[in-house]
Amino acid sequence: MADAEDTKDLLLETNDEFRQLAAKHHELEDRLDELSSKPYLSDEEQLNEVTLKKQKLHLKDRMEDMLRQYRGGVSGAAMPA
Repeated sequence: MADAEDTKDLLLETNDEFRQLAAKHHELEDRLDELSSKPYLSDEEQLNEVTLKKQKLHLKDRMEDMLRQYRGGVSGAAMPA
C-alpha cells in the first residue's frame, strides 16, 4: 500500500520518536540477522534471540500505533465538522 509507505516516510522525516523507534528496530534486525547466520546458538544466544525478537515486535507495534494515530488525525482533520 503506497499510502502507508508515504505516511511512514513522512513520519521518518518529521517525527523524532518515530525515527528513533525505526532506527532501534533496524538495529535489532541487524543483530538478529547476525545470530541467524550462526550455525549453532549457545543457550545464552538463544535467550538473547528470543528477547531481541520480543523487543523488535514491541517497537513495530508502537510504530504501527503511531501510523494509525497519524492517519486517523489526518483523515479526521480533513472531514467537515
